[in-house]
Amino acid sequence: MKFAIYGENVTINDTMREKIENRLSDLNKYVVIDEAQSAKVTVKVYGEEGLKVEVNVPTKIGLMRSEIVHEDFSTAVDLAIDKLEDQIRRQKGRLSRRHKDSLAENFYEADLDDEQETPVRTKTVYADEMILDEAIMRMEMLSHSFFIYKDADSEKLAVVYKRNDGGYGLIEVGE
Repeated sequence: MKFAIYGENVTINDTMREKIENRLSDLNKYVVIDEAQSAKVTVKVYGEEGLKVEVNVPTKIGLMRSEIVHEDFSTAVDLAIDKLEDQIRRQKGRLSRRHKDSLAENFYEADLDDEQETPVRTKTVYADEMILDEAIMRMEMLSHSFFIYKDADSEKLAVVYKRNDGGYGLIEVGE
């Protein structure tokens, strides 16, 4: 795997580069990573909170991404890579028996803490027709992080969700 390491308002020295490359190389034992692809790591100064480490790793199962904000660089890198390993564990656990043969070659047979498979719960949702403000109100009343509804104006399915910054987001389903 190739590495593209950038610093925004931070100078990346050899020690930092070596730490990132060593930790990212550990991912090769869990998942197949194309040698032609580059793992992109961005280190930024993030206000008074410290450093923000963003990691993007393209794999054959899709793009894996994590970002961590911490005052210590080394800890931020470790936490970001741990988050990626956690994503791999969850993805590997989600492979259903039906798709396992076709997708399993993208994972190496490494023992990932003998994690138990998580059963998939299925729920049927009937989207009521309403306006955006009513959908937000219902989402808040239910204490959910998202709400599916049929938009009264466009008559299309839409999903309103709560953003990490406290605001709301809207996903409109196209045809």
